[in-house]
Amino acid sequence: MTAPDARADEDTENAENGEDADDLDVEEALALVNEASGRTPGASGHTPSTRRPRRHGVPWTDARAIAERAGRNGTARPGTGGRATHRAPASVPLDAALGLTLAAPLAALTDLPSFDTSAMDGWAVSGPGPWTVREEGVLAGHAAHTPLTDGEAVRIATGARVPPDTTAVLRSEHGRTDAKGRLHATATRGGSAAQAGPPATVAHGQDIRPRGQECRSGDQLLSVGTLVTPAVLGLAAAAGYDTLSTFPRPRVEVLVLGDELLTEGLPHDGLIRDALGPMLPPWLRALGAEVTAVRRVRDDAHTLHKAITRSDADVVVTTGGTAAGPVDHVHPTLSRIGAELLVDGVEVRPGHPMLLARTKENQHLVGLPGNPLAAVSGLLTLAEPLLRTLAARPAPESYTMPLRDAVHGHPHDTRLIPVVLRGDIALPLLYNGPAMLRGIAAADALAVVPPGGTRPRQETELLDLPWASGGVGVCFT
Repeated sequence: MTAPDARADEDTENAENGEDADDLDVEEALALVNEASGRTPGASGHTPSTRRPRRHGVPWTDARAIAERAGRNGTARPGTGGRATHRAPASVPLDAALGLTLAAPLAALTDLPSFDTSAMDGWAVSGPGPWTVREEGVLAGHAAHTPLTDGEAVRIATGARVPPDTTAVLRSEHGRTDAKGRLHATATRGGSAAQAGPPATVAHGQDIRPRGQECRSGDQLLSVGTLVTPAVLGLAAAAGYDTLSTFPRPRVEVLVLGDELLTEGLPHDGLIRDALGPMLPPWLRALGAEVTAVRRVRDDAHTLHKAITRSDADVVVTTGGTAAGPVDHVHPTLSRIGAELLVDGVEVRPGHPMLLARTKENQHLVGLPGNPLAAVSGLLTLAEPLLRTLAARPAPESYTMPLRDAVHGHPHDTRLIPVVLRGDIALPLLYNGPAMLRGIAAADALAVVPPGGTRPRQETELLDLPWASGGVGVCFT
C-alpha cells in the first residue's frame, strides 16, 4: 500500500468511527473518491472489531419531519390545526404581538369604515349640480354635519364623515367655482375633461367609502395560526383591538460549548473566536423564539450536566460536542439524564452529527455541530421545524429554482449549499465548507442538493434565510 493510500484509509476510518464532528472537507472528498473507485468500508485492512460503528443518521427530510412532530408533542388545543404548545395562549398588547401567531380568530369589532367617509379631498355634493357651496368645511375627526339640501355642496377632507344626503364627492381637481361662487363639475368619473355640450355629472356614491365596505362587525378577518405581521397589527387596530390572543414564543437557552473559544479580540495560541454565540440568538429570534440566555460552558461533563438539567427553557440549543471525541460530552450527558434521542445524526453535509432529544416532558434539546456552517445546517434541519411548530407558525411554502452551475454531491447524503438569487436562477457560492461563514453571509438561501449532485440548470429545492426572504418570517424582536 502506498503512503497516500494509507493516509486515505486512515481518514476514512476516522470518519467511519464517528470522528467526523467537524464534517471535514477532506472526508467529503474521500467519500467521493472512494465511491468512484468502488472502495467500501473496511477496505483499509482493519478488522471490523477494531472500529466503532458509524452513526449514519436519518435522511434529511425524515429528520425535519421528526423535529416537526416533536413540536406537536402533547394534546393539540382546539382550533390549532393539530399544533400543540407547552404554554397557554396569552393576550398581549399590539406593540408586543409582532412575530407571534394568532391563537383566536380575528373578528371585526366594528364595521369598517364605521361611517360613510370621503375617499378624496374635494366637495361633498347633493344633486346633479351646479351647487351652492357652504362657507364652513368638513374635516376628518369632526362630528356629523347638518344634511345637505339638493343643489348644495361643502368642502370636505379625505377621511371626513360625509354629511347626510350627500350624493357624491367631487374631487378638487374635477371641480371649479364661477364668479358667483357656484361649483361646477369639470370632468367625468374617469377624470377626462368635459366636452362641449351638457355639463359633466357625478355618479351616485362617487369617491365615498360607504360604511361596512371592508367588513361588517363580526366578520372573521383572519384565522387561527396567522402570523402577526405589521399589516396584521394595522388591521387589528383598525378593527378595534387593543390586545391580541397569541401563542407565546418558545423559550430557548443557548449553551456554547468549548474551552477554545474567545469572546473578543483576535484568535491566538490555538484559541478561536466564538462565532456561534453572536450568530445564534438573532437567528433563533428570526425563527420565532425568545432567547432567554446564552451561556458559555467549558468542556466538562459535570458542568454540561448541570447546565442542561437546570434549564427551564422549552428548547435547549447546544453547540459542539455531538460526536465521539474526547471532550464530546453531549451524548453521555443525555444518556445520564435518561433523555430520549429522537434524531442521532442526519444524512446531510455539513452538519452530519446534529441531534434532537427530548430531555423532559415539555423540553427538547437540539445539539448543533461546532463548526459554523454545520451549525447553520442544524438550525435549518432540526431547530426551524421544531420552533416553528412550537410557536404555531405556518410552514413556509417549498419552492425550487434552477442552479446555474453543476454542484458535486455526496454519494449518500444531502448537501446544503449557500446560493444567491439572481432573477429566476440561483448561483452556488464558494466558501461553503463546514467551518466557513463567508458563503452563508452573502447568501439568500441554501440549496438542497440531493445525493449525487445536480446538473447545470437543474431545478433544486431552496431554503430561504429568514432575513433574505423578505417574507412574513422576518422578526428579530
